[in-house]
Amino acid sequence: MSIFKDIKSIKEKDPAARHILDILLTSQGLHAIWIYRIAHFLWKIKMKMIARVLSGFARFLTGIEIHPGATIGKRFMIDHGSGVVIGETTVIGDDVLIYHQVTLGGTGNDSGSKRHPSICDHVMIAAGAKVLGNIKVGLGAKIGANAVVLKDVPPYTTAVGLPARFIQNEVLSKDDCSLTNK
Repeated sequence: MSIFKDIKSIKEKDPAARHILDILLTSQGLHAIWIYRIAHFLWKIKMKMIARVLSGFARFLTGIEIHPGATIGKRFMIDHGSGVVIGETTVIGDDVLIYHQVTLGGTGNDSGSKRHPSICDHVMIAAGAKVLGNIKVGLGAKIGANAVVLKDVPPYTTAVGLPARFIQNEVLSKDDCSLTNK
């Protein structure tokens, strides 16, 4: 079941997570993801107003804003979540880890088009990073703290700075990220 996989993922990725009860009671990122999943289901069945209200409630409780229209994969973890913003057309793959103050946002106001980033599997986005626009962050990439990313990040690359520049490019395997906005 997904709930148990979420807890196991946090236990593996967060050295401060001591035991299951600790995770259940104190992980705002986990709470935000669980509420997002309910809101996302409501969004998909065209109950968009209720989904947005539930999303707002989650933001009030956790300090994490995830638009119910975003698509998020398995074992997604938000560590120290406060201030995280994930936009409507964002697509996030599996086993992604993000930290506090991360924004996965848009750069325009075009309704009905993809305006937020796609984040491939096994990506890590450090505290304060801003990933903006309809861009792709490749498989296994890392985004450094406070980086501002405005263009595609190749697989297995580390992006740092403002605007982001690439400091590492270790191609370990071909880019098999095939995310689509569902």
